[in-house]
Amino acid sequence: MACQKYTLLLLASFGFLCATGPPARSEPPPNVLFILVDDLGWRDLGSYGSTFYETPHLDRLAATGIRFTDAYAAHPVCSPTRAAIMTGKDPTRVGITDWIPGMPTERAEDPQLVSPEDIHNLPLEELTIAEAFRQQGYRTFFAGKWHLGETPEYWPEHQGFEINKGGHDRGSPPGGYYAPYENPRLEDGPEGEYLTDRLTTEAIRFMEQASERTDPFFLFLSFYTVHTPIQGCARYDEHYREEKLKLPGEGKPAMRKEGLGQTRLTQSDPEYAAMVRCMDQNVGRLLKELKHQQLYENTIIVFTSDNGGLTTLPAERNIAPTAVIPLRAGKGWAYEGGIRVPLIIKAPGIQKGKVSAQPVTSMDFYPTLLELAGLPSQNQQHVDGKSLVPYLKDPAKVDDRTLVWHYPHYHGSGWRPGSAIRAGRWKLVEFYEETSVELYDLSRDLNEEHDLAGKYPDTAAALREQMHEYIKQRGGRYPVRRGQD
Repeated sequence: MACQKYTLLLLASFGFLCATGPPARSEPPPNVLFILVDDLGWRDLGSYGSTFYETPHLDRLAATGIRFTDAYAAHPVCSPTRAAIMTGKDPTRVGITDWIPGMPTERAEDPQLVSPEDIHNLPLEELTIAEAFRQQGYRTFFAGKWHLGETPEYWPEHQGFEINKGGHDRGSPPGGYYAPYENPRLEDGPEGEYLTDRLTTEAIRFMEQASERTDPFFLFLSFYTVHTPIQGCARYDEHYREEKLKLPGEGKPAMRKEGLGQTRLTQSDPEYAAMVRCMDQNVGRLLKELKHQQLYENTIIVFTSDNGGLTTLPAERNIAPTAVIPLRAGKGWAYEGGIRVPLIIKAPGIQKGKVSAQPVTSMDFYPTLLELAGLPSQNQQHVDGKSLVPYLKDPAKVDDRTLVWHYPHYHGSGWRPGSAIRAGRWKLVEFYEETSVELYDLSRDLNEEHDLAGKYPDTAAALREQMHEYIKQRGGRYPVRRGQD
């Protein structure tokens, strides 16, 4: 099937180019650099309010593009969000609503429900964003974390990417962040080489080769960092150990109870800070190379995360590495801390240094990048995405948007099966074990501390009905009571 898909892709590309020629344009088509960081929290950049982590290169990137305050991952965990980015579809529609392969229900504490079965491979029938660009003559390159297929025939090289450096089935680096990497799609570097550096080097090599051709490129750099294991970068570790000692209480983290777990409230982990700094430095290397190759001005850059930061873990486990206060909870949860993420977009012709409060989500990247590149839309593919071009042209523009997150599984962070919806200022969260709902006014309570479901029962009921209709339309499945499966 993979070979058949690749053949059809080539034929479709050849047929389009021969029949109609490339889209007419007065300038060379723009390149695309998409940078996805794993588990990066909403407050993990200086431009988003961190005072412990240092991200000078990304802060400068934000000053040359648009920074979104209300950007959301399509899901509280990684694989579903990655599927949404690749397909332009809600994860529920794709059929991937948990990380692959997910946590067995039996590992949850006293589970009352049995989670629905998920698919464990991104279907080859989906026209990925990489395939859409490749059909239009773009060279495509992937480096880093894939986590969208349990077997090789579903890995990046069969999903529209000509080159795959490091993308395979695992969600965390099997050998850790220092060589040897034990990665079936990445040759080991010299002992002591750091994975984030290596992936960036591979991307730069691709840029260097691309500069020798006239073809535009679609480069997707999917860092494994800052996912566990938390292994600091040697050149920054000592600096942040010293910085931690300067914090109140020498950086001992404050904690808060969250369900059966606990949430970290302060940023002070020196190894995590070193990982963030190393990632930022490598983004700087990419930007420097683009400028050296005189490609920077004509390159669209997207920088974001696949879910919220890892802030919340069961009380008996190690303390989570980061904090995203004032947001509640973190990775694995449908509270704001688990789904709100940093997003910076820089593109030719858009305003610089602006901030947008428009709610956006992962499915939006597919139609946005096609429109920015002047390529045909794929309306039957990116059915759940919305082009962000109007908000890039006018960052002050804010429209009503309804977003839904369906997570009917247990997660190691302590999350219990449930779903959430945001409509305007209102946010509703439902937990299926208790069949209970919580209602928050995000305009007044970004912390999600004051449940208003009892005060506004009609609003809560209407949002709940709207949420389940959205899930139903996308073929969503629900957990069942134990003994009823």
